[in-house]
Amino acid sequence: MRIEFDERKCVAAGQCVMAAPDVFDQRDVDGVAIVLDREPGPEHHDAVRDAAAACPAAAIRLVQA
Repeated sequence: MRIEFDERKCVAAGQCVMAAPDVFDQRDVDGVAIVLDREPGPEHHDAVRDAAAACPAAAIRLVQA
C-alpha cells in the first residue's frame, strides 16, 4: 500500500492522525496533516484505510502495490 496525500485539500481536521497516529501527524503551524510513512507496513493498513475514509476533504488516496 502506498499513500498519496494532497496537502492542498487538507482542512486540518486531524481525523487521519486519530485513526493512524503512527502514519500521520499534523504540522504545529497550521494543523495540516503530514504523512510519516508513505508505504506503511501491513500492520498499519486497517488504520490507514480508516484514516482515508474519515478524511472530510478526501485528501488521502490509497494505492495498492
